[in-house]
Amino acid sequence: MISIVTARKMLLPCGLATGALLLSFGVAAAQDAAKPTVDPASSQDEIKQFCTNIADPARDQRYLLQKQELDKLQADVDQRIATMEKRKAEYEDWLKRRDDFLKTADLGLVDIYKNMKPDAAAASLNDVRITVAAAIIMKLSSRQSSLILAEMDAHKAAVITNIIASASDPNTSKSKDPS
Repeated sequence: MISIVTARKMLLPCGLATGALLLSFGVAAAQDAAKPTVDPASSQDEIKQFCTNIADPARDQRYLLQKQELDKLQADVDQRIATMEKRKAEYEDWLKRRDDFLKTADLGLVDIYKNMKPDAAAASLNDVRITVAAAIIMKLSSRQSSLILAEMDAHKAAVITNIIASASDPNTSKSKDPS
């Protein structure tokens, strides 16, 4: 049995909650039995033993809570990395498609249209694939491009303009096709 004096001594080194628990046990024990004389050396041993017994479970619980928090943070970081990898892949795909698009207009072909009159170039570009026409017009100077587009069919010129605009937009997603 623990006396009230022993419980109070335990209150100081182990903490308030532990001491309160011991104090309640001590009060109950004091009411049920006569007060035995307690050796101060044995009471210090009891205190040390009690504190030692609860230290490991408390430390384990604290480590468990910290591990759970770290697991949550790791999951958040992993999710963010996955999102960044997805966006990187989309950007690289967009960049590759843009480069391929620009390569379709070979420099020699661009030089041919550069030297043509705008009305003849417009008539010729009306008959080629829309992406090829857009790539050629994109490589011409803005003055020549505007003259050619002015001579083309209005609907086809609008489609080519949209393709050129989407090819130069870095926010274009891989799910959008410029044609």
